[in-house]
Amino acid sequence: MIFLYFILANLAMILLCLVRPFHRNNVHVIGKVYGVMASIVGLTVKVNVPKSVKQQGPFVFVANHQNSYDLITVCKSAQQGVVTVGKKSLVFIPFFGWLYWLSGNILIDRKNSGRANDTLKQTIEKIKKRKISVYFFPEGTRSRGRGLLSFKTGAFRIAQAVNEPVVMVCTSNLHNKVKLNRWNNGTVLIDLSEPVELDKSRDAKAWATEIRQRMNDKIAELDNRVAQLDEVK
Repeated sequence: MIFLYFILANLAMILLCLVRPFHRNNVHVIGKVYGVMASIVGLTVKVNVPKSVKQQGPFVFVANHQNSYDLITVCKSAQQGVVTVGKKSLVFIPFFGWLYWLSGNILIDRKNSGRANDTLKQTIEKIKKRKISVYFFPEGTRSRGRGLLSFKTGAFRIAQAVNEPVVMVCTSNLHNKVKLNRWNNGTVLIDLSEPVELDKSRDAKAWATEIRQRMNDKIAELDNRVAQLDEVK
């Protein structure tokens, strides 16, 4: 069921993006479509979005990155006018990679530091010009049950450069949560914070450390709430 839905969804979304390539709301729509797969694997995903995030923007979103299931859970938090930043190599993945490019996401070359720096500059220019928000996984890789990893500074450098707030996207634990031989795999809570202004009192590295600590605390809180919800069920 998952494989069939994934192929059909990608084909449908590729057609949409061919009609309106690089549209500012493509990622938002794709997030909703991908989010349906969470129900197919037995996950109940609840997303909390403050009014300030729904009504304002642009923002720099920073989210914890746990495993491949983020593709069908965290994607549900994608707001209108947002794109993501991903590896350039993603474009070579059939269907998904093509969709990722056509939907207007920003591709970076992590193997070439010079090009990566150029991409940061281009990202800043695109945010200013198109008034779009950008979604980052500042850990840079999947944590796979190791807890919240240290943050890279790129997202915070961009936030300070464009003078736009950061919104923390915290997702409760997904590690070893999904078993494909059962219909109910519990609850996943996703919480979007109120916008955080990154003033000049700290540099990007200090803000990365501060935001990581806030997110770590919030994730622990969400995990406790999930435990209570699933116990009631």
